[in-house]
Amino acid sequence: MPVPMPMERKQASYSNLDERYGIQGEKYQGQQYSHIYFTRLHHMRNLLHALVPSWKPQLPVTTVLGLEEGKDCIIVGTLYKHMKLKPSILDEYSKERSAIPLVKPHNFMHPDDHLVLEDESGRVTLAGAIPPAAFVTGVVVALHGKETSAGNFLVEDVLEAGLPPQTALSSADEDKYVVFVSGLSVGSGTFNPLQFQLLIDHITGHLGDENEQTIASNIVRVVVAGNSVHIAPRFVNGQTVASKDQSRIAEPIKELDIMLTQLVASLPVDVMPGCQDPANFSLPQQPLHRCLFSGASTYNTFSSCSNPHQFELDSVQFLGTSGQNIDDLYKYSDAKDKLEFMERTLRWRHLAPTAPNSLGCYPYTDKDPFLIESCPHVYFVGNQDKYETRLLEGPEKQKVRLICIPRFSESGVAVMLNLRNLECSTLSFSTSFDA
Repeated sequence: MPVPMPMERKQASYSNLDERYGIQGEKYQGQQYSHIYFTRLHHMRNLLHALVPSWKPQLPVTTVLGLEEGKDCIIVGTLYKHMKLKPSILDEYSKERSAIPLVKPHNFMHPDDHLVLEDESGRVTLAGAIPPAAFVTGVVVALHGKETSAGNFLVEDVLEAGLPPQTALSSADEDKYVVFVSGLSVGSGTFNPLQFQLLIDHITGHLGDENEQTIASNIVRVVVAGNSVHIAPRFVNGQTVASKDQSRIAEPIKELDIMLTQLVASLPVDVMPGCQDPANFSLPQQPLHRCLFSGASTYNTFSSCSNPHQFELDSVQFLGTSGQNIDDLYKYSDAKDKLEFMERTLRWRHLAPTAPNSLGCYPYTDKDPFLIESCPHVYFVGNQDKYETRLLEGPEKQKVRLICIPRFSESGVAVMLNLRNLECSTLSFSTSFDA
């Protein structure tokens, strides 16, 4: 019987573009967050001013302070959403002192919410054709309208920055795949080691017939998008951990390392931190320390990356997060699905507009790293309730593959993307047996 020929795994050229999310040279000197808002407004206003002549060429652009009652004009500024139900630190304090627990809603919207536009000169309350439900604090827009006798600004039209410019995709003639997996939650009650092992065996080519192994040999990279481990909340409440419990904290990380070592022995893997991982809480989350992965980090195919994570693979530009930016938009605004929230962040040209208002972020003084300056070809978000995908097409022929990656520990689903045509499919692993 002839011995089957070993299959060669395909390769793809890779560039890590996470440099902008690094916090090495930054110095925290007790600064406030006004610098980020100022930088964001300055950058976005230049973009919007360039778009105004082709949008409403006949109208003057003014500041909030320069508004005149009844006179049509355009103003550019940062939106602030006044929300009745938005949690406050005072609520946290009163919760500690009240016997009745306060119920946490999943969404803080209320019919009385209203928007305010702010620039360096002042702020004005908005009315008219701008639905508060579709916007959040921190978005920079241009508005056409006029000041009313009540002192509000009656909006007639809204201009967003729109999708940023995109580099052209070079045509590829062979299938190469990237696998995305998220929310492994090793150490949690929902984690199923067999399910994850099946995924590893499939990717490494130890599972399936010759056809499936051929497809597996075309997988050029795996991206692990956050929340890889689950550490019991009682260990991370700020109290001193007893020595007998210290090893239990490390157990999920050790188990993850053993699993990842099997993967990196076969192909390159990017690991991003998530809100449950042992990383800094605020965005951008810095790469998980290599010492956590004593096995996997000995391979040069192991990359510990930041969140957000930006990279290029065979000229395809990728941008993604572990989900915090979209989950926060879901709390403070409304959309038909998570993909629409993703689409909005691209149109607003900002990855995390609610940072620093309701999403923790580092207090930068001279930049806002979440501004999206070039349009990715693939935009992914981890730790979502279900798998969703859509191809977004822009007015200047931009094409973006939007992907919501479901939590693997709950769904058993990983996502596979073909670099040749940006087509998406799922890898589904079920370990339940029907009697």
